[in-house]
Amino acid sequence: MTLHLYDSATRTTRALTPLRPGHVGLYVCGATVQGPPHVGHAKTAVGFDVLVRWLRRSGYAVTFVRNVTDIDDKILQKSAEAGVPWWAWAQRYEREFTAAYDALGVLPPTYEPRATGHVVEMVELMERLVEKGHAYRGDDGDVWFDVRSWPHYGALTNQRPEDVPPAEDAPAGAGGKRDPRDFALWKATKPGEPADASWPTPFGRGRPGWHLECSAMARRYLGAAFDIHGGGRDLRFPHHENELAQSRAAGDEFAAIWMHAGLLNVDGAKMSKSLGNFLLVSEALEQAPAPVLRYALTAGHYRSTLEWNADTLRDAEATWARLAGFVERAGERAGQPDADEVAAAPLPPTFVEAMDDDLNVPAALAVVHETVRQGNVALTEGTPDEVRAALLAARAMLDVLGLDPVRWRGAADDTRATRALAALVEAELAVRAKARAERDWATADAVRDRLAAAGVVVEDSPTGPRWSLGGA
Repeated sequence: MTLHLYDSATRTTRALTPLRPGHVGLYVCGATVQGPPHVGHAKTAVGFDVLVRWLRRSGYAVTFVRNVTDIDDKILQKSAEAGVPWWAWAQRYEREFTAAYDALGVLPPTYEPRATGHVVEMVELMERLVEKGHAYRGDDGDVWFDVRSWPHYGALTNQRPEDVPPAEDAPAGAGGKRDPRDFALWKATKPGEPADASWPTPFGRGRPGWHLECSAMARRYLGAAFDIHGGGRDLRFPHHENELAQSRAAGDEFAAIWMHAGLLNVDGAKMSKSLGNFLLVSEALEQAPAPVLRYALTAGHYRSTLEWNADTLRDAEATWARLAGFVERAGERAGQPDADEVAAAPLPPTFVEAMDDDLNVPAALAVVHETVRQGNVALTEGTPDEVRAALLAARAMLDVLGLDPVRWRGAADDTRATRALAALVEAELAVRAKARAERDWATADAVRDRLAAAGVVVEDSPTGPRWSLGGA
C-alpha cells in the first residue's frame, strides 16, 4: 500500500503521487508572530511533523517550507500598543515559536521564509494578476483580487462564488474596491503606520496582504506546482481559498493535495482568549514534561478535533510512563539499540498500513502498545533476543512519531528540575518580599545573597522581582 492522504479540495482520500518521483514538496502555513504560541499552534505543528517524519521514513526526500508572517494588521496594532517597534515585536514571538517547536521535538523545516523578505516575489505575482485581468489597483494604492474574474472561486471550500461572505479588508466602494468579496493583495500605507512598515512598489508604498505572501513564497521555494499544502482547518477560508484562487488565476498549478489539521477545544469549547480557556505552550510545559505534551498532541488523528480537559495531560503522562518504562527495562535486559539501528529497523506491517492510511496515528499507536505488551511478557518469560526484538520494533515505531523515549531521555527530568527550581526560588522571593515590607533589610539581603550564591540573579522592577540564572 502506498501513502494515501485526505485531500480537502476533492474531499477524497487519494494516493500520494509526487510530481518528482522520490521527492515531496510540502508547504505549511506557519505562525503569524503577533503573540506567544498556544497548544492549538502546537497541535498543527506536531501533526505535520509526523507527516514529514513518515515521508522520510518511507524513502522520500522532502522539501518542507513553513513560513513566518512577520507583518500584518495585528502585529502593527499590538506593537504600537506596547510601544515597541513592529519588527522587534515580531522577532520576539518568532523566537518563542521556534523555542516551542524545539521543545516539542518538531523537526526544523528545510526553509522558513519570512513575509518581509519576499516582497519582490509578491510584486511579481501581483503584476501577473493585473496583466491577466484578475487584479486591479484601488484609488488609494491598495491592490485587490477581482473575485468575479475567477469563476472557480470557492472550489476549495465547496462554496458558490455568490455565496462567499464579504472579505474583511474593506467594504465595497472603499478606496475603489469593486466587490465586497474582493480581497487585498497589497495594502497601501495608512496614516499613523510606521514608515518602515512599507515597501516601494509600482503600485505605491505599502505592505503585503496576508494571502499574497504564501502564494509567492510557495512558488519561490517549491515552484509553480508542488505536492502538498497544509495548515490548520481554520485557514481553509478565507486564507487557503484565496491562495488557491490567486495562484491558479496567475497561471500556477499550485498544490496537488490540500491537508488540514483539526483544531483544539478546551473543556468542550473552542480555545479563545475571550472564554478564558487559552492555553499557551509555555503553560502546558509547566504542567507536564515535553514528551508528555508531545504524546498528547500526537495521539489523536491529525484531522480530528482534540478535546483538551483536566485529564488530557494526566492520561498522557501515565501512557508515556508505560512506554518509557518498557524501553528502559528492556534496554537494561537486552541492550539498547543505537539510533542508526532504530532508523533502519523494519516496521510491523500493521503499523505501516495504519500510517499509510492518511496517517492513522491512533491505529499505529495500537500496534505500538501491543508490541510493548508482548515485550513486557518477554521480559518475564522470554529470552533476551525476544526482548530486544520487541524493544527495537517499539522504538522504531515511536521514532516515526517523534516519541522515541531514548531520544527524549532526560527531558522529563530536566523539566521537573526546572519546575522545582522555580518553586524554590519563588518561595525565597516571597520571604524576601515580606522582609522588605517589614523593612527587615538584613533578612532581605541575606535571601538575595543566598540566591546569588546559587547562581540566581534577581532584578527588581516596577512590576516586582524578576529572576534568571546567571552565566556560568
